[in-house]
Amino acid sequence: MRIFRFRALTLLVDIVILVISFLIAVSFKPSGLKGYLPSHLLFFAGLTLIWIIVSILNGKIFRGKVVNYSSMVERVLTSNIISLAIIALLMYTIREYAYSRTVVLGTALIATLIELIVGAVYIAYKKAHIQDYENYTDYKVTTKKSEQELVEKVAGNGKRKHKPEVINLRVLISIERESGVDAARAIIKMCGGKLNGKTAVLSTTTIFNISNLPKDEYDYIINLKRINDIIKLNDFLDEVNHKLRDEGNFLCCVETKDRRKARILRKYPPVLNYIYYSFDFVLKRVMPKLKLTRGLYKMITHDLNKVYSRAEALGRLSRAGFMIDQETFIGDMLYIEATKIAEPIPMNGINYGPLIALPRIGKGGETIKVYKLRTMHPYSEYIQDYVYKQYDLQEGGKFQDDFRITSWGGLSRKIWLDELPMLINLFKRNMKLVGVRPLSRHYFELYNPDLRERRIRYKPGLIPPFYADMPKNLDEIQASENRYLDSYEKSPALTDIKYFFKSVGNILFKHARSR
Repeated sequence: MRIFRFRALTLLVDIVILVISFLIAVSFKPSGLKGYLPSHLLFFAGLTLIWIIVSILNGKIFRGKVVNYSSMVERVLTSNIISLAIIALLMYTIREYAYSRTVVLGTALIATLIELIVGAVYIAYKKAHIQDYENYTDYKVTTKKSEQELVEKVAGNGKRKHKPEVINLRVLISIERESGVDAARAIIKMCGGKLNGKTAVLSTTTIFNISNLPKDEYDYIINLKRINDIIKLNDFLDEVNHKLRDEGNFLCCVETKDRRKARILRKYPPVLNYIYYSFDFVLKRVMPKLKLTRGLYKMITHDLNKVYSRAEALGRLSRAGFMIDQETFIGDMLYIEATKIAEPIPMNGINYGPLIALPRIGKGGETIKVYKLRTMHPYSEYIQDYVYKQYDLQEGGKFQDDFRITSWGGLSRKIWLDELPMLINLFKRNMKLVGVRPLSRHYFELYNPDLRERRIRYKPGLIPPFYADMPKNLDEIQASENRYLDSYEKSPALTDIKYFFKSVGNILFKHARSR
């Protein structure tokens, strides 16, 4: 009953905020309330409905979902941006251009600002009275593990054991001079006895300094300058690769987006810190990804101090021919040790756009492009094997603690937005409505050989048998697909109809999700 009252109260507050925001936005127009209120009531009703639905799905108004300032800002921004995007898409689809852009955008922006202020006051109130979470288990379930927790799960500082060797004194002095004694000790603890006379220690952001290293091949290269300030990072990493012998090592550091956010929020006082962070988010993470604003971004920032997620940093290293050995935080920097295992993978640029084409195994074993909305950080596809080895699979067959998924991506997966572009594959006829899931090459190799051979005889489907049977692990997923294929081979049409309605029923009434 208490939870119901809380949800009803927060829902009422959200509607009141939306009404106030709408009235404020309308009041800015020359005709005022009398001129715009009657003509925009339908828009407001639609926005309110979408706003409420997305807020409920995203947990913006639920107790336990918003537990600190960070989660509050995340829930508010993602919910409101998605709501505005949906209403804009509906207006475009039905060719309704009569509504004022000032009213549409103004309502959403004002409501977002008010919600952030109200949310900050609410969080401050809760933190002033409760020093610990009363339902800590529930809290841990509803929040993603922090970056610190995820890094600690993999091989970190000092966990790797190296054969005892005398560390080259020149190397130690070079690291201490650049990074300080404490950081040098942590780096030495991380690298162990791998540092010898064929080790190069640099603090550089230019490819020139890598190319002009005096030796042709090194056993170990350390760059103490964070990769955020390297302008052509892919070319830089490729050059490092060429300067290392096979199975040589590279150590670099990065300020991840999460650590950058934490640093900004610590630096400035409450409220002001989130205002600054909002501008920083737009400048450093939105503008460089949009073609129209990319040039302005480079002019303002000179392409320095870029923001990288942990997933993108690891992915760029993997693309450059490196296998990730270990990660650890030293101060606010994430240090990554990697081993050269191959030549860099050639690229024709990286697509930061919202629509991506994923290589998947199709009929006959051919690779097809499966279209989806982007839900992962850039370069995430290069570390799929690393994520599997470190974190394994969770219930349902997805990767556990998959840090590659963005906040927006998690929500779009929850409400199926990321699946909509797969209709393109349906129209291209390389997928059908119901069928086995199209798999990546790595995931495909996890299946047993008999099922791999069997499943490529048919087109993959938009709705897999997973949603009909809801298996919990990889073995159960394979058993589910075998049952589907047994039935499909006897009666294709009836099988797909049966699985379609059973899957839709599970999705609608049993909240089946592919997390």
